[in-house]
Amino acid sequence: MSAAGKIDSLDAIAARLQADRSQGKKVVLANGVFDLLHVGHVRYLEAASRLGDVLVVAVNSDRSTRQMRGAGRPVVPQAERAEVIGALRCVDHVLIFDEPDAVAVIRVLRPEVHAKGTDYTQLTVPERSEVQSYGGKVEIVGDAKRHSTSELIERLANRDPRQA
Repeated sequence: MSAAGKIDSLDAIAARLQADRSQGKKVVLANGVFDLLHVGHVRYLEAASRLGDVLVVAVNSDRSTRQMRGAGRPVVPQAERAEVIGALRCVDHVLIFDEPDAVAVIRVLRPEVHAKGTDYTQLTVPERSEVQSYGGKVEIVGDAKRHSTSELIERLANRDPRQA
């Protein structure tokens, strides 16, 4: 399937997941902005995919990204961010969501596992109580938080173009 072919609406993905679950597959949800894709994002999503059989990635919309990260973000528009995430082999489905957290997405998809990156702890995951309300699990995955889009943007802005 093409990267763009993995992108769909919340309702369409929910329907596909019914078929996956009828075959005994375990659904994992990961979410984030994924503004400038870096190795930390890849490691997070690869680790999330190992927690189940089907990985759904919810990408924050441009509007919700601006609310969370401020003016000037995102750098990359939502459709392009979603397509880049869809290009990763470990990702099965991608959707764009407009809220600052993934609670509404979780209410519809009800993933068996909600995976968050290492910038969270079990106690700081905003969606934790929603996932636990139906018996789902929250897992913290990926490498230690040593990579960030904000840091990458800052490094690029301060780079001397005369240096190689």
